[in-house]
Amino acid sequence: MQSLGDQYYNSLNEIAASIQESPVLAQYLEEEEDDLYNDLRLEFEPRLSELHHQVAAEEPLQLVTFEKYLLEPVFEGLYLPRILGYAVLRGEINDQYRYVRPNDHFKDILLAICASPHFEQLKKRIGQSISVGFALSSDIWITNLLSIVENKRIRYFLQQQKNDRFRDLKDRIDLYMRYSNQFRNELYFSADFPTSLGEMKANFSALRQFLLKRFEVGGDNSSLKEKIKGFLDNKDFYGTEEYMEMLAMFGNYIDLDPAERLSFATHFERERRSFAEFDLRYMRFLIGLYKKPGIDAINDERMAAAIDKNWKDKITDYYHIGEKIHRLGYADPEAIEAVQEFYNNHEGLSVETECLRQLILRYVTTAMSGLSERAYSEYFELTKIFGLYIRIFGNSQFNLDVEKLSMNYVDKLLKKYIDKRGKDYQDIKKFVSTQFVDLGFLKDKEVVEIFKSRRKKRKAGE
Repeated sequence: MQSLGDQYYNSLNEIAASIQESPVLAQYLEEEEDDLYNDLRLEFEPRLSELHHQVAAEEPLQLVTFEKYLLEPVFEGLYLPRILGYAVLRGEINDQYRYVRPNDHFKDILLAICASPHFEQLKKRIGQSISVGFALSSDIWITNLLSIVENKRIRYFLQQQKNDRFRDLKDRIDLYMRYSNQFRNELYFSADFPTSLGEMKANFSALRQFLLKRFEVGGDNSSLKEKIKGFLDNKDFYGTEEYMEMLAMFGNYIDLDPAERLSFATHFERERRSFAEFDLRYMRFLIGLYKKPGIDAINDERMAAAIDKNWKDKITDYYHIGEKIHRLGYADPEAIEAVQEFYNNHEGLSVETECLRQLILRYVTTAMSGLSERAYSEYFELTKIFGLYIRIFGNSQFNLDVEKLSMNYVDKLLKKYIDKRGKDYQDIKKFVSTQFVDLGFLKDKEVVEIFKSRRKKRKAGE
């Protein structure tokens, strides 16, 4: 956790002073009317939010420190419900959707809210956050937290937020997804960079999560560059899986000047030649990156420009075909022929071919996302390209991914073109009836079901 920069600290002090000098606060403390506290929120929370977002964008490693300052009484509980939500989602979770380690920052903020003289106002905005935080926490952790709260009324409120339904993994996943979706475009993640091997092994997964979320959302990550370079310069980390992953993230996502690129390449080529199965490990990690938002051709171009393509391994092999696809375009006949040749010379389930499928799928996804309903004739043409790759790959998961994209688009078309006698509807029906069956997306019976006219229910008495 980094200390807070002077400019942010001074801005916080200015806001705190303004809050304490506010006539609205004085009136609220005298009359204790809910509307007055809401007026206080409307006056100051936008300023706190703007400053929080500034820190998140410019110095994300200082976020937790910033939020700890907001727990001070001078801020009168303002903005605490929002940072409670950030703390809930910032905690690292495992595949069972439980916190990997106790979420102490969530606990600190929640206890500050419980101790606030404005609890009655704050509790109206924290129920969902507490429910999610409790669902991700262990029963023992929750029991220990409740034991700290002395006020019986507040403790009862907290107990009500714990729902046994979320013991079920499926319900827990659904809760987490719905809740996190509200914050999908927010920058709120933070982490600590390790300085020792023990710290690195214990905390790298949280650091990885932080970095990948930053890269997905986008924004200025220049403040992280020196920290990552320091990580890569640490000899204690050489020859580890975590070091390889940091190399992959740094090389794919961060713009480097010539000197920085040379330094990166030195680290990369050393590990490439000395760390067992480095190429296999790197490619497996790259597959995971391809499945996340925020990655496109420029990421491949960064890596291709930095690595030694004279070294014969899976990485060189893959970036050669990737460069050709990016240069020509995935729909170019020469690129398609190159993909066919690459596929013929590699095992269908190798990491190189899986990377290649993910690369093509990204192009397919981008092409589909840019199509309006009026451009359905363009989609008809694109499907010819999709079909070629489906036949080349012969991979069921690739087929399912393209099918899902296509069916989602057809659903949009059928919502727009509802006149069954109209030319647009008939064109779409004819295309789906033939091409979707040929591609294996649908069976004849399923096509009939999609385009079957629904009888309207008769009203009572007719």
